[in-house]
Amino acid sequence: MTNKNETLFNRAQKTTPGGVNSPVRAFRSVGGTPRFITRAEGPYFWDADDRRYIDYIGSWGPAIVGHAHPQVVSAVQVAAARGLSFGAPTEGEVLMAEEICKLVPGVEQVRLVSSGTEATMSALRLARGATKRDKIIKFEGCYHGHADSLLVKAGSGLLTFGNPTSAGVPEDFSKHTLVLDYNNCEQLEEVFQSIGDQIACVIVEPIAGNMNLIRATPAFLETMRRLCSAHGSVLIFDEVMCGFRVGLHGAQALYQVQADIVCMGKVIGGGLPVAAFGGRADLMGHMAPLGGVYQAGTLSGNPVAVAAGMTTLKIIQEDGFYETLSAQTRKLVDGLAAAAKEAGVTFCADAVGGMFGLYFAAKVPTSYAEMMASDKEKFNRFFHLMLDAGVYLAPSAFEAGFVSIQHDDAIVDATIAAAMQAFAQL
Repeated sequence: MTNKNETLFNRAQKTTPGGVNSPVRAFRSVGGTPRFITRAEGPYFWDADDRRYIDYIGSWGPAIVGHAHPQVVSAVQVAAARGLSFGAPTEGEVLMAEEICKLVPGVEQVRLVSSGTEATMSALRLARGATKRDKIIKFEGCYHGHADSLLVKAGSGLLTFGNPTSAGVPEDFSKHTLVLDYNNCEQLEEVFQSIGDQIACVIVEPIAGNMNLIRATPAFLETMRRLCSAHGSVLIFDEVMCGFRVGLHGAQALYQVQADIVCMGKVIGGGLPVAAFGGRADLMGHMAPLGGVYQAGTLSGNPVAVAAGMTTLKIIQEDGFYETLSAQTRKLVDGLAAAAKEAGVTFCADAVGGMFGLYFAAKVPTSYAEMMASDKEKFNRFFHLMLDAGVYLAPSAFEAGFVSIQHDDAIVDATIAAAMQAFAQL
């Protein structure tokens, strides 16, 4: 029988680099043929061969209310019937900005954009424009989109400025980016003591999702906040992935640490391209047309995308939403850990809100180096065993997973049952 996924992948590779429009989709790190998805509903999606999978990527986070939620689909249909794009302001943009300012601590004004990369890139420009400084600090293993300044890896010494991790990024761009170890307070203190007056901003994923799920320690974020305040640097929380995923008010509320700028995405678009960055009004006042920091986008605040996002933001505010979501995610990871233990497999898992991490390691990692030490080959085998059993996990050992409100007890139990079989084979 012809495998339509293979046929499509072979075709795609002729006209698209690597056959995909975002690298992780290519299954390069796990091997095999990527699944081409034809439809999705609730906690499931179906591939080109009409095989159903329990989905644990949820479009990499946005599908928090489940795929094709009737209210979201209806809102999109109504908006689309009125016109797809205007290049002029709409009431929907005002409503979304008001909703974000209401829900996200410290955000008084917000600018809508179309992608997480746009949000982080613009936040960096704003920080540099407001402070009139060039240097930025990021942390190894934190991914902030594919803007040039952020595609940088750590150098050999503490104050070695980074080298680009992507071809096409000039060293002149990356020399202003300093990469430090995640969760290392001492290193952060040392750098600020040395060049604090040159640092425009610190950007961090307060709960990382791109070196798998790794939580910042409270001390790490508190140190960051104190140093930024003392040296006049801007603290940027990249909550594109964890925002509205770990709780209704994001990581700031969980840690009780307030950022100067927050970047958001994924959930606020409900599956369509919406992202945002926001902060104090005095800081946001540096943005054009009020100030000298320029940023623009033809499709920013697109009315159809905003309709999907606003409907999603309303649903997640329903009573008990996050309590249920967190409980189901916790049930999943506890069940997986118990199944691995029973099979004698070295494995652990963690969860925050509707995000989770799976690690073939003895303990939950707290840094990029610890994550790199996990058993990636064992993950790859586990991934394919689960895929064969109809469970779709992130096709990389370095990506967090996502649960939707539609992942009920039956779905979680079926996942754990599949994992028991997979761990037994490992």
